[in-house]
Amino acid sequence: MTVRATDRARYDRATAHLDAPLAVVDLEAFDANADDLVARAAGKPIRVASKSVRCRALLERVLARPGFAGIMSFTLAESLWLARAGFDDILLAYPSADRSAFAELAADPKLAASVTVMVDDPAQLELIDASRAGGTEEIRVALELDTSLRLLGGRVRIGALRSPLRSPARLADLARSVSRRPGFRLVGLMAYEGHIAGVGDAVPGRPLRSRAVRLMQATARRELVVRRAEVVRAVRAVVPDLEFVNGGGTGSVQHTAAESAVTEIAAGSGLYVPRLFDNYTSFTGRPAALFAQPVVRRPGVGVVTVLGGGYPASGAAGPDRLPVPYLPEGLRYDPQEGPGEVQTPLLGSAADDLLIGDKVWFRHAKAGELCERFDALRLIEGDRITATVPTYRGEGRTFL
Repeated sequence: MTVRATDRARYDRATAHLDAPLAVVDLEAFDANADDLVARAAGKPIRVASKSVRCRALLERVLARPGFAGIMSFTLAESLWLARAGFDDILLAYPSADRSAFAELAADPKLAASVTVMVDDPAQLELIDASRAGGTEEIRVALELDTSLRLLGGRVRIGALRSPLRSPARLADLARSVSRRPGFRLVGLMAYEGHIAGVGDAVPGRPLRSRAVRLMQATARRELVVRRAEVVRAVRAVVPDLEFVNGGGTGSVQHTAAESAVTEIAAGSGLYVPRLFDNYTSFTGRPAALFAQPVVRRPGVGVVTVLGGGYPASGAAGPDRLPVPYLPEGLRYDPQEGPGEVQTPLLGSAADDLLIGDKVWFRHAKAGELCERFDALRLIEGDRITATVPTYRGEGRTFL
């Protein structure tokens, strides 16, 4: 049997008493992926991106392992919820306009000590101050650097549209604004190089594109190493006791960790290893998070239909944002229908060996977004379920 066939047999045995749809996390794969991230980080702590996990039990599991420290959250409401649950080092990766949550933050010493918010514009400081509602706690602040690669005098941009702060001078100016403003303390910098960390450089069947991606990423890394170091020097000249400089992502851990200016790495998707992380030359992970849909129809030879399954991932729409049929091997979507909201036809010779009620296992395109579809994760060790834990959704928390 192939490795994948062996995994299918394990998952089917572990969930034989359960009806699909359901979602699982293979703990052996999850832990092996965690070890790989730590090895690539080469001694620098990894801050776990919660949006890629979205399950408190698994956040606790990975943070209990050596090499991991702190959470990178995605909304302020989530940050406060996690802080109240006992997590004490939370970096909010995105600016917020949640006035009521800022009022809570400014009124509670424990929350204010546990949560660091992101800003890249003085107007965000104004909004926070206007939201305090009498709260006087000092707000911990981090600044975000725009990491995008600019070519041809800035006419070409490669990378996400995130922070407007690009030059050392502009970040130093905002650092001075924060430092001079009562009620705020600048404690960190963040720079997420998504065009390096989140883009695969070995696309199957597309050698020219893969080569172009590798060339772009090598160019982007060289530019960013120099600029990030200049930014850190400029900001430390304003705030010498800066606590952290966060960078990286699952696809760039070892490269970012090699930068002396960076003190910690961000990663999260590399724990689950969704399908978007299959096409990298720099590392190979093990798929840890899967979901199963039941076979409900057999329309003809070489075809089965499963219930639901239309769970596209965020980002620019395209085939790479769709879940992929994974187990049994050899299934593919009907190009006329694709994955549907209530039913998904699957084609291939493997369909003829499936019976009504059998499970087909899928991998989501992204990591934590899978947890928005399921209220629980079944944790598998070997060929048995050892725990069932709630996702954020299962705890009644849908932050976005």
